[in-house]
Formats: sequence, structure tokens, C-alpha cells
Amino acid sequence: MQISTNRIVTIDYTLMNENGTILDSSKGSQPVTYLHGHGRIIPGLESELEGKTAGESLKIDVPPEKGYGPRLDSLIQDLPRNLFKEEQEIRVGMQFEATTEQGPRRLTVVRVESDTVTVDGNHPLAGSMLKFEVDVRDVREATSEELSHGHAHGPDSDH
Repeated sequence: MQISTNRIVTIDYTLMNENGTILDSSKGSQPVTYLHGHGRIIPGLESELEGKTAGESLKIDVPPEKGYGPRLDSLIQDLPRNLFKEEQEIRVGMQFEATTEQGPRRLTVVRVESDTVTVDGNHPLAGSMLKFEVDVRDVREATSEELSHGHAHGPDSDH
């Protein structure tokens, strides 16, 4: 059975940056199971998996525009330190969720000064070329319940 919209797909993957450094991997843990064609994985990976079958192994390069998008300077901003609780220790690398006009967004602290905290709303992998090694483990029809919920069900699912 080929991977196509409304099919449940199970993959093992290794994600690397353009230098070959491993950033994430399902190998040695649970595979990823998702509902194909519903935006449950990044667009560039999803489109490259279209038409593949169980047992296939692929190497896929995903450019930023088909991954997590370009880095946007407009998503980096200085916030007044008094927006944070006085007793709260703020450190570079901390992440928190903020409500924005575009909805919830994860922000990463990139600089802390006495009166300002600089945060970055870009995804950590924005602007990066992503390299995937993928093994397609299984492809099956989605159940009517999975289709109505918009995601795979089961222990390895994207839910």
C-alpha cells in the first residue's frame, strides 16, 4: 500500500542538520505514526513520503521553506524585565509560551539584561536545511474514527 492522504503511516527517522549532526531520532525508541496529508509532520517530509511503501528507506533533504520556515528578525524582541515575576530566575535558553495575536507561540530567551529580556519566537530549526533518514515501517488505511479526529490512534501515534 502506498502512502497517500488519509493513510496511517509509521516511520523510523533520524533528523540531522546540514553538517550531519543528529538532532533527533526515533531509532532506539518508538517509531512515529501519523495521519498522512493532514499536516501532522513538516510539509517537505510529508510530500517526499507521498507514494512510498512499507520497507522503503529514504534520505530526504528539506529546505527551510518546506520545514520550519525562514528565520524572521521580526520574531526577536526585547521585553521589559518587569513583565516577569521578580523572583523568577530568567536564563538564556529558557522557553515559555506566550499568547500573541497569531495565537500561542513558544519563545526562547536569548539574552538577559538588568532591564530587558530578549526573546526569539522563531522555531529553533527555522532557517535550517534538515536532513532526514527515514525507514517506512507500515502504511494502512485510517479508521473512520482516526479520520474524524484528524490524527492516528494507538501507542505510537502523533496524538
